[in-house]
Amino acid sequence: MKPQIRVPYFEVGTKNYVYGDTLLEYAIAADKAAEKYDIDVLFICPAVEIRRVCENTKKLIVLAPYMDTLRPGRGMADVLPEGLKAAGAQGVVINHCEKPMSLPQMKATIDRARELDMLVFACADTLDEAKAIAQLHPDIINPEPSEIIGGGNGVSPMAYVKDSIKVIKQIDPNIMVEQAAGITNGQQVYDFIMAGSEAAGAASGIMNAADPVAMIDEMIAATRRAADDLKKMEG
Repeated sequence: MKPQIRVPYFEVGTKNYVYGDTLLEYAIAADKAAEKYDIDVLFICPAVEIRRVCENTKKLIVLAPYMDTLRPGRGMADVLPEGLKAAGAQGVVINHCEKPMSLPQMKATIDRARELDMLVFACADTLDEAKAIAQLHPDIINPEPSEIIGGGNGVSPMAYVKDSIKVIKQIDPNIMVEQAAGITNGQQVYDFIMAGSEAAGAASGIMNAADPVAMIDEMIAATRRAADDLKKMEG
C-alpha cells in the first residue's frame, strides 16, 4: 500500500555520490534521525542499493531514481517496476534533470506506478513544466531550475518557491510540493518550509558536506523545528 506522507517531510538523495557500505551508513543515519525527530524521510538511492537499504532500516520511505515501463518478461537491462517493488521501493522519481523524460514517458511511468501502488516523485525544470506535470497528478512535484541543482545556491529568489507552489496547487491541491535545489544546511531547510514548501531535500548538500551523517541529522532536525513552529502559528 502506498505510504501516506506527513508534511513537512525531508528527502535524502544519494545520486551516485556513494555506494555500498557508505551508502548504507547514510541510510541508517537517516533512519535514526527519522525516528528521533518523528519526521517522514524519503530516501532516494540507486536501484542496486534498494533491497539492502530496506532490509536494514525501519522508517525510511525508499524511492527508486527511475524505472522503465516494461512488464515481466523480455527487456534485458531495463529497470522492471515489479522488481523495484519487490526489492522494497515504495515509489519512483521521474524526470530528474540528470535523467529527463518526455511527457508521454512520464505519463506511462505514472500509470505503471499507480498499478503497483507506488508513490511518484516528479521533478520539473520550469514553472511551465511544473504546470504540465501537475496535469498528470503525481504525488509530489519538486520544481527546481536545473542550473542551481547541486550548486549550493538555494532556490533564488524565495518568490520562486511561492510561485511554484501556487501554480501546482491551482491544478491539483493534493500534490505535495518540495524544494530541494542547492540546500546545504539546516537553516535553509527551515526557511523553505516556513516559506510554504511542504518539504525540503538535499543530495549534494549532504553528500559533499564535511560530515554527511551530521548533516543528515541537522537537516531532519530543522524539518522538525519548522513543523513545530508551523503548529504554533496555526494554534
